[in-house]
Amino acid sequence: MRNYINIFLLVASVVFFSGCFGMKQIEQTSGSQKKFQNEDIFILSALYLEELGDYNSSSSLFDVLYKETDKKEYLYRSLKNDLAANENKKVIQRVDAICKNNIDDYELTRMKITALVKEDELLEAKKLAKRLVEISKSTDDYLLVSEIYVKLKEFDTALKYLEGAYIKEYNELILEKMAIILYVNLDRKKDAIAQLETHSRIHGCSENICSKLVGFYSNDNNMEGLLSTYLRLYSIDFSKDIAQKIVQIYGYKRDFVKMGEFLEESKVDDELLLQLYTQTKSYKKASALAKKLYVDSGDLIFLGQSAIFEYEGSENKNDSLMHQSVIKKLKEVVETKKDGMYLNYLGYLLIDHEVNVKRGIQYVKEALKIEPNSAYFLDSLAWGYYKLKECEKADEIMKKVLKLEGSDNEEVKEHAEKIRECLKNKKVKN
Repeated sequence: MRNYINIFLLVASVVFFSGCFGMKQIEQTSGSQKKFQNEDIFILSALYLEELGDYNSSSSLFDVLYKETDKKEYLYRSLKNDLAANENKKVIQRVDAICKNNIDDYELTRMKITALVKEDELLEAKKLAKRLVEISKSTDDYLLVSEIYVKLKEFDTALKYLEGAYIKEYNELILEKMAIILYVNLDRKKDAIAQLETHSRIHGCSENICSKLVGFYSNDNNMEGLLSTYLRLYSIDFSKDIAQKIVQIYGYKRDFVKMGEFLEESKVDDELLLQLYTQTKSYKKASALAKKLYVDSGDLIFLGQSAIFEYEGSENKNDSLMHQSVIKKLKEVVETKKDGMYLNYLGYLLIDHEVNVKRGIQYVKEALKIEPNSAYFLDSLAWGYYKLKECEKADEIMKKVLKLEGSDNEEVKEHAEKIRECLKNKKVKN
């Protein structure tokens, strides 16, 4: 409040002294000297009042500046403050007093049009705006006329003026207004999208245009258009949010090949890419990616997955070097993380390839402590005893397996058959 009082006193003193000495100062002005000695103080005061939101007082000071200096920029600023103060009729009167129905000063004419619109005198505003644009051919004036026609709900005519402005400079903001009128007001949705697409193909799909297309395509549930636009938008803004939208659309379309290609290129979600590799049985890629994720995160789950995928992706399941690599990784995992799946997988690998059957059985038993009713873990244990030629014990365990969910697995059936054969052979020998 004190600052406001101080500025008021400052302005009052400036006005008083300028009144006493103003004529003398103007007479002494020559060349580049100011016509108005206190011009800088008045400018600062007017700007300060404007900043405070006291538009009427600011307008008055700018008006003094205009009258003392005859500089049009002060007149314009004074009128803009009048508009900000909603002194619309005052603006109309002031412009009329200066212009006398002449529209040579485009800036003053625009301010009058704005005031007329704010006063809802739309027909008068339209008449004046059309006169102005015919002379000025300015993009801003085309926009001004179109806005008036929109308020009058004459959308076809508004569109005509917007098209006139757009052709002059291919301005995106103008195009956006055109698209909204076409899409929303005239229900010409295809035309709206076509306008935006044509612009984007010729001048590039900026974030603004692409975002508008996204809105329209989303509203129309047009997945192809949405995907195409998001891909173009991603080429401008490598945003994770946009990338995730692209992935979601590929998922919706069930186009997992394209999804994989995009995930490989963008590297936006390696864990999702790993899941995709698993679903598509791309085990070699899955193993390499899981190893990378382990190196990046230190999470042993990824090391375990890398080991399993390395085995599953191997063309030669009897490759001893591959066995060594997989076993080493799995041992590193289970030493720290007692996870039933990895314990069982390691144990089964040692058993099935007869690397160390007894040690394999120990790993499987550890897994069963975690999940005692797992058909797969029990099958591994039965298979271990089969490998040790303990067929009765293997058969006893397999009978439990066949009562559990998962017993219809082909590998489980194969094991059960071989264990039965083992028992028959033993009976024949006995």
